[in-house]
Amino acid sequence: MVTSGLQHVAAMYAGVVAPPLIVGAAVGLSATELTFLTGASLFTAGLATFLQTLGVWKIGARLPFVNGVTFAGVAPMLAIVDTTDDKADALPVIFGAIIVAGLLGFVAAPWFSKLVRFFPPVVTGSVITLIGVSLLPVAFGWAQGPNPAADDYGSTTYLGLAAATLLIVLLIRRFTRGFVKQVAVLIGLVLGTLLAIPFGVTDFTPVLDADLVGFPTPFHFGAPQFAVAAIVSMCVVMLVSMTESTADMLALGEIVERPADERTIAAGLRADTLGSAISPLFNGFMCSAFAQNIGLVAMTRIRSRFVVAAGGGFLVLMGLCPVAASLIAVVPRPVLGGAGVVLFGSVAASGIQTLVRAGLEKDNNVLIVAVSLAVGIIPITAPEFYHAFPETAKIILDSGISTGCVAAVLLNLVFNHLGGPARRDSDEVTAPMEPGDDITESRVTKPAPAH
Repeated sequence: MVTSGLQHVAAMYAGVVAPPLIVGAAVGLSATELTFLTGASLFTAGLATFLQTLGVWKIGARLPFVNGVTFAGVAPMLAIVDTTDDKADALPVIFGAIIVAGLLGFVAAPWFSKLVRFFPPVVTGSVITLIGVSLLPVAFGWAQGPNPAADDYGSTTYLGLAAATLLIVLLIRRFTRGFVKQVAVLIGLVLGTLLAIPFGVTDFTPVLDADLVGFPTPFHFGAPQFAVAAIVSMCVVMLVSMTESTADMLALGEIVERPADERTIAAGLRADTLGSAISPLFNGFMCSAFAQNIGLVAMTRIRSRFVVAAGGGFLVLMGLCPVAASLIAVVPRPVLGGAGVVLFGSVAASGIQTLVRAGLEKDNNVLIVAVSLAVGIIPITAPEFYHAFPETAKIILDSGISTGCVAAVLLNLVFNHLGGPARRDSDEVTAPMEPGDDITESRVTKPAPAH
């Protein structure tokens, strides 16, 4: 149980610490404060994992789920940081929005479990793809160095370290198997950090300054603040997170041969949302199921939820040990950037895998994916696109995940739920259009070209 629990922690550790690193860096936290924020995320991930695996009353799917900070909230949180005049207020505003979103999600969980049909793979795949694409610029920024204003920002040394870390991760994934292959990102971070020492990039001060034992003091960064625009943005993220968790529960239920019914999904969503609502009290972020650990359950065939609960215990202990949390603060930003390319790119790849199952042979679904991805990518490719809008609206609009999710849900309703079956299902893509094709002609009945 100990070794298997540690394996689950190792597989998801990089995913848990990445969001607080991204948001903490955007706020401008010191190395000590960044260590505290990372430890808080580990601690709250452990609490959320306990809720999900062991369960209390009607809370918890009681499946081998590892819970941690969801990537879906990173881009909206960065938008909140960018639109907050005083950066010291950014984290309290984020925490307040997460508390409200978590409580609303907890109340809505039983009804949401009945609305799964409105979040088919064409919607969830588009959103997950946008999550990965939205986070990749963060990895590219890390790869260039810690300070954009410095003269050596984007130097060959920094980019070389990022490339070396990426290469290490790829080689481990290609030539190893089993446990070592699962923790390739973690090994890449360790080796990349050691490789950076001769270049004077690695700073061990956070470890030397950290205490052996500590506790994530409630509201360390200030009492939560409640801004309407931020709350709306995080409520959208909560819907995305609940959708992902529902899909994960359905997948894991098949793996452990205990199919997730409506009651299980509702209980699991209550655990996710309550864990998210409690998390900000200890300076943590929104929590959700970690899909990579589902693959670990399938690979190892160890299906006991108590093994995963043991992993949650290790997360709590790490959160109570600032020295353990400070280790990630030692990793140079270029090394994080190299690993982040794999980490965030894998999120986008997961979305593409979901889209493969979305029925893209239908014109309706192609349009849904095309428009929702286009809307979601606007803040990345044209950051000033919404410059004329009010600041409160920009918090939502500058999050490609939020706008892309709303677009995907609405388009799915229009194209796949409203109107008669003939109108919804008639247009199928059987082959790419050739130049000169009559766009009014039905491509379904068009004879296939001779070969």
